[in-house]
Amino acid sequence: MTTHAARLLETAGHPRATLAGCGTTANGVAMQSGLSQGPSSGAESNGAVDGRWFRSVLGHFATGVVAITSIDPDTGEPCGLAANSFTSVSLDPPLVAFCVAHSSTSWPRLRAAGTQTINVLAEHQQPVCAALAGRGGDKFAGLDWTVSPGGNPVIEESLAWIDCSIEAEHPAGDHVIVVARVHRLGVHGDGGPLLFFRGGYGRFHA
Repeated sequence: MTTHAARLLETAGHPRATLAGCGTTANGVAMQSGLSQGPSSGAESNGAVDGRWFRSVLGHFATGVVAITSIDPDTGEPCGLAANSFTSVSLDPPLVAFCVAHSSTSWPRLRAAGTQTINVLAEHQQPVCAALAGRGGDKFAGLDWTVSPGGNPVIEESLAWIDCSIEAEHPAGDHVIVVARVHRLGVHGDGGPLLFFRGGYGRFHA
């Protein structure tokens, strides 16, 4: 963070996310909901952490949003999903990681492709997130994209792209943590990032 003040603004024309939209149950990735109510301790009577309160509290951690894309080896068609659980892991070797729910129907297709491309979404690309969060149908209908050096979709106007392949998978509760080795990457667009915070989408305003 620089010395410039930054605050999260709601993206014009895009309402705050809900569980029925690009939320925890929509796309099979770790999108937290911004639920505002919950027990002060976060614990249920049996000592377990309340799931709704868990999502609410973790929703206070602002994240970027990425689209993970590939070409389905069976159909030759583009496939993808949206995630906010993305992070860099290692410089040497170059590794990144993201989390995918076991219930995701898109991940098996992406996984089978062998290589994946991570697109860092720009502040105006919440509709891209919504499209890739849906189940069934042609998620890429109306989306413009080019081909990365690795042969996967790079969504037009995304900020950056990262070609990678799966290095390891670690089961973790209802998700799997995917560690991927980076092969190529580059800057693709200019502007601010799409952010996810307390169940809503927004942007930085300096």
